[in-house]
Amino acid sequence: MHLSRAVLLVLLQPLAAQAAEYRVGPDQQYTRVGDVPWESLEPGDTVLIHARPAPYAEKWVLGRRGTAAAPITVRGVKDAQGNLPVIVGENATTRSQLNFWSEERGILKIGGSNQPADTMPAHLVVENLHLRRARGAFTGRNGASTYLDNAAAIFIEKGEHITIRGCVLEDSGNGLFIASQASNVTVENNHLLGNGNSGSTQEHNAYTEALGITYQFNRFGPPCTGCLGSNLKDRSAGSLIRYNWIEGGNRQLDLVDSGSATLRSAPSYGRTFVYGNVLVEPEGAGNRQVVHFGGDSGTTNNYRGTLYFFHNTVVSRRTDRTTLLRLSHQDQTAHVTNNVVLVAAANGNTLSLTDAAGTLRHGGNWYKPGYVSTFGNLTGAVVDTGGNLTGADPGFVDLAGQDFHLATGSALRGQAVALPAEASGEPVAWQYVPHTQGEPRAQVDPAHIGAFGDAAQPGTETPDAGTGTPTDAGTGTPTDAGTGTPTDAGTGTPADAGTTPQQPDDDEGEGGSGGCGATGAGLTAPLVFALLGVLGLRRRRDMTRTP
Repeated sequence: MHLSRAVLLVLLQPLAAQAAEYRVGPDQQYTRVGDVPWESLEPGDTVLIHARPAPYAEKWVLGRRGTAAAPITVRGVKDAQGNLPVIVGENATTRSQLNFWSEERGILKIGGSNQPADTMPAHLVVENLHLRRARGAFTGRNGASTYLDNAAAIFIEKGEHITIRGCVLEDSGNGLFIASQASNVTVENNHLLGNGNSGSTQEHNAYTEALGITYQFNRFGPPCTGCLGSNLKDRSAGSLIRYNWIEGGNRQLDLVDSGSATLRSAPSYGRTFVYGNVLVEPEGAGNRQVVHFGGDSGTTNNYRGTLYFFHNTVVSRRTDRTTLLRLSHQDQTAHVTNNVVLVAAANGNTLSLTDAAGTLRHGGNWYKPGYVSTFGNLTGAVVDTGGNLTGADPGFVDLAGQDFHLATGSALRGQAVALPAEASGEPVAWQYVPHTQGEPRAQVDPAHIGAFGDAAQPGTETPDAGTGTPTDAGTGTPTDAGTGTPTDAGTGTPADAGTTPQQPDDDEGEGGSGGCGATGAGLTAPLVFALLGVLGLRRRRDMTRTP
C-alpha cells in the first residue's frame, strides 16, 4: 500500500506549518532571552517573555520574515501585579549565535545581521515589553562595547510590515528609532518617555523615517530632564499621526524632510495627516512652537508639502508666548481645521498661529480672543476660511486635571466645519483614552471641535480604528534586500539616512498507509512515518507547542 506524493504533501502541510512557542522566564522553558533561537524563527512563531522581579539584561536582533497570515511575534507576559517584563540595555549580553551590526545602536534591533543571514525582515510584532537604558556598556560580538549617544530602546534598521504595540520605551538616547529602509510600520498603544540626552537637541522620544508609518493611541511623556530633543520627530513619507497624547519636548511634533530619495519620490510624501491628538505644552518646555512642519536640511526642494492638522486639542500652559505651527518655507501649506487651541495660563494675544513663512489656512477652530497671525514679520499668508470661534473658556470637563472632554454646555459642541477634501478621507472615528487606549467616537453632524467627541454607545457599529498597517505606503513594497549581498559584512555601520542628524534651520535646534508492497512512485508507510518523525522533531526542538 502506498500514498501518492501529492496526497502526502497535503497531509504534511498542517504539521509543517504548525507554529512554535518559546517561553522565557521563571518556571518556564528558558530562563534567558538569549536561550531563544532568534536566528531560526519561522512564520507564526511566538516568543513569550514573562515578567520577573529582576530585569533581563539582554539584547538581540530580529532578522527573520513572518507572513501576513503568520507573523513572528515577540510578546511580553505581565506578572500578577500587571507589570511588564523589563529589558534593560545597560550591561546587557547577547546570544553568541547572533551576529549583527550596529549593536551599539539599540537594545532590540530589527534588521541588519550576518546571523541570521541578512534579509528584509517582515511581518513582525513586538508587544508588551518595557525596554529601557540603552546606555553605558554591554557585551556583544566583539566583547565589551559601549552604546552610542543616539542608541534606542528599539532600533529598526530595516523591515516591512512591523508593529510595535503596548511597549514602554524609556531612558535611552532615542526611545524608538526607525531608519529609511523601513516601510509599513504601525506604532500603537505605547508609552514613550524620558528619552534623550542632557543638553542635546539631536535625540528624541521617537525619531523615525519610514515609507508609511502610523502612530496611534500612544502616550508621549516628556523627554528626560535637561534633554532638548523633540517629542516625536519624523521624516517619513505617508505619516499618519492620530489619537495620541503628546506632552512636552522641545516641540511636540517636528515633521521634517527625509534624507532618502526613495521616500521623497513616494506620492504619500506630499501629504501628512495629524488628527485626534492631544498636544500639551508645559510651562518653560523649550521651543514655544508646538508643531514644526516642512524640513530642516536647508535643501528646500526636499521639504514636505502639505500638512492636514484637524480635530486636535492643543493646550499650552506657558505664561509667555506660544506659537501653534511653524512652516519652514513659503512652499509649505497647512490646513488647520476644527482644533481647539487654548493658552490656559495667559491671554489670547500670547498665541500666534504661525511663525513667518508658508500658507496657513484655518477654519472651524476655537481660540481665546486676541490671538495673532504671527509675532514677527509674516512673509507667507494666513487665510481665515470661516467658522473660527473665540471665547474665554472652551468648556473642558476638568482643565486642571487634564480631562479635555467637552462638558455638556461646551461651546465647541456641534461647531465643526467641513474638512478639506483630502482630509475628508481620514474620518475621525476614534478618540484617545488616557492612557494608551482608544474608544469609538460618536459620529454627529456637525461634529464637535477638538480631539474629543462623545463616546459611541456600546454596540454602535463604527469603522475600523485602523490598527492595521496602511494599505498604501506610497510606492508599494520595497524590493527584498535579502536577495543580494549585505553592504556591511559586520565590521562597520551601514549608511543610514536617519542616523546623522541634519542641521536645524533655526537657532532652537533639534501522515497513513495505502496498502502493502507499494511500488512505483508511491512512498511506503515506514517512510511516511519516518518523514513525519523528522518533521515533528524539527519543530519540537527547543520549543513547546501551541494548542
